[in-house]
Amino acid sequence: MAERVRVRAMMPPGHVRAPAYLRGKQGVIERPLGAFHNPEQLAYGLAADKKPLYRVRFTMAELWGDAAENPEDTLDAELYDHWLERL
Repeated sequence: MAERVRVRAMMPPGHVRAPAYLRGKQGVIERPLGAFHNPEQLAYGLAADKKPLYRVRFTMAELWGDAAENPEDTLDAELYDHWLERL
């Protein structure tokens, strides 16, 4: 069974790697992609720890509600672990 997650609804200033339209939305981890240096730190020339990166799948119904033309279609996004809350 796929692991359900929610994208954190935080709105920090600056360079972040979680699109605003995904924040607060629920999806499932489609697969892990490995660990990479955190681009949110690299963007400012800071030392960057490696963070796990995941491909997360969302339904159009979850993202757009009643406005979704094809509610069962999906969108995959690559998100770092610190943006995800396990459900």
